[in-house]
Amino acid sequence: MNPAPTTFILTLSCPDRKGLVHAVSGFLLDNGGNIEEAAQFNDQTTGLFFMRVQFSAADQSLSALQAALAEFAPPLNMQWSLHDAAKKVPTVVFVSREGHCLNDLLFRWKSGLLPIDIRAIISNHRDFYQLAASYNVPFHHIPMTAATKAQAEARQYEIIQAEQAELVVLARYMQILSDDLSQKLSGKAINIHHSFLPSFKGAKPYYQAHDRGVKLIGATAHYVTADLDEGPIIEQDVARAFHTDTVDDLTARGRDTESQVLARAVKWHSEHRILINGHKTVVFR
Repeated sequence: MNPAPTTFILTLSCPDRKGLVHAVSGFLLDNGGNIEEAAQFNDQTTGLFFMRVQFSAADQSLSALQAALAEFAPPLNMQWSLHDAAKKVPTVVFVSREGHCLNDLLFRWKSGLLPIDIRAIISNHRDFYQLAASYNVPFHHIPMTAATKAQAEARQYEIIQAEQAELVVLARYMQILSDDLSQKLSGKAINIHHSFLPSFKGAKPYYQAHDRGVKLIGATAHYVTADLDEGPIIEQDVARAFHTDTVDDLTARGRDTESQVLARAVKWHSEHRILINGHKTVVFR
């Protein structure tokens, strides 16, 4: 019997030009690929072309296709990545003392709803070590002060590397990453901000929203950059607010929104549906 074909996901971006879809589909055909799903976008403001292709190939390995792409891409000035669609993305989760997003991610992961593999939880508090243990996930308590920040982040990065993590999720981690760590995690760290950015930045957006009497509150998942709460936005959602709401009411409603927004962002990232486009993202849903 012939072996079952392997499914791959190719994502790419390059300067736009005529014939790119033809060129990519021709490349896949020449390398034994059968396209199962394809999406593309031409950003006319930047002149960049973005594409995501899911394809199967019966007689090709990941390394062989990567070698072929390394020859195909340079003439087109193409940035690309290729993934085995069956591989779950190794993930490390950061959390502080708000556990709703962590709990939601753990449940979705164990339920098979997210194509990730949570390999460690890192926290500057001990609050969720029992939750981590209930899912059999290693829990690392790394306290942090201004004086110990550099050493603490060095230890965090050691864990990320040891676990071979390809994704870091800040699930209400209430510490600001240093410029150095932000750069090391560029494009593979997702934060959930408990507000509809760019409004109400900082640590207490629900207090700001209540003070302003807003009629909608929201949550924003974005990639981490050195600029606080300024990274490329992946997903946002809102919930209705009423004049009778207290801060506690807004906070409780907002937590549900945060969990859902973060889960969608993690899912799309781990399915390789997101391409960074400057300070924005292209999301092939």
